[in-house]
Amino acid sequence: MTLNWSQVDVPTALTAIAQETDTYLGRYLQSLTGSPQQITEAMAYSLLGAGKRIRPGLAVLSSLAVGGTVEQGLVAGAAVEMIHCFSLIHDDLPAMDDDDLRRGRPTNHKVYGEAMAILAGDALNTLAFHLLATRVQPAALAGKLVTELAFATGPEGMIGGQVLDTCHPEEAKADTTAASLSKLQHIHRLKTGALINVACRMGAMAGGATETQLALIDRYGHAVGLAFQIVDDILDVTSTAEQMGKATGKDAGKGKLTYPSLLGLEASREHLAKQVAVTDAVTQELGTNARLLAELSRAMAQRTK
Repeated sequence: MTLNWSQVDVPTALTAIAQETDTYLGRYLQSLTGSPQQITEAMAYSLLGAGKRIRPGLAVLSSLAVGGTVEQGLVAGAAVEMIHCFSLIHDDLPAMDDDDLRRGRPTNHKVYGEAMAILAGDALNTLAFHLLATRVQPAALAGKLVTELAFATGPEGMIGGQVLDTCHPEEAKADTTAASLSKLQHIHRLKTGALINVACRMGAMAGGATETQLALIDRYGHAVGLAFQIVDDILDVTSTAEQMGKATGKDAGKGKLTYPSLLGLEASREHLAKQVAVTDAVTQELGTNARLLAELSRAMAQRTK
């Protein structure tokens, strides 16, 4: 990419990163010459759809923030995006959230059937680690990135968060507000925050971050991950399916614990502002190279879809 990263704005940066990510992932899928056509098509349908590419954006901008390059962050971001898409395919299945719409299109299982959707998700899960193992140099760095992504994906990360997100309304009623808020933050930090945080960490690691820089990026990733999910909770109440490209209002219907259901919209927005304040403070410590990370967290807090 030939952009002047010291002057470009966030929308332009994210558009460029999304285009590079799509090109990179498309070529990677094309390289799987032994893959049956059906599974390749099913993977491509979800992986190359109209996603926001927030996680690759965070990976690339985290690499730049610590003095690395776009290319170093791109591979890490592509791998995280594969895991993210695998989780969306499986989340949409009848046994999980049972959704018919994703990113403004029919969900994977509605197009390819449940069996192929399960297999497409499984394939993307495994290929994310193949991508890191074969495309990252040196090998020691590849191993570290694989370890990071495996932990963030597994039962102590995203999958664990999905388990905890299973609704238990009667248990929630017995909690105090403070206990419920603590539980909710824990779920969000795992279910959504783990992959967002690891995108930041992996991008920074690929870009050669020092231990001090990585610690700051970790604080940023935790805060921006929680902020992202708070916004999702708010939009599930205030937005429409047409705006979001997926069903809205389902959390309340299932009795799920969310920020608006627990605290109301105004207090939810206050908690969101606190997380953005954390990202502002951290990016100031990281220096001028982190300008786009700071602007991205503010833009994510104001998103409408």
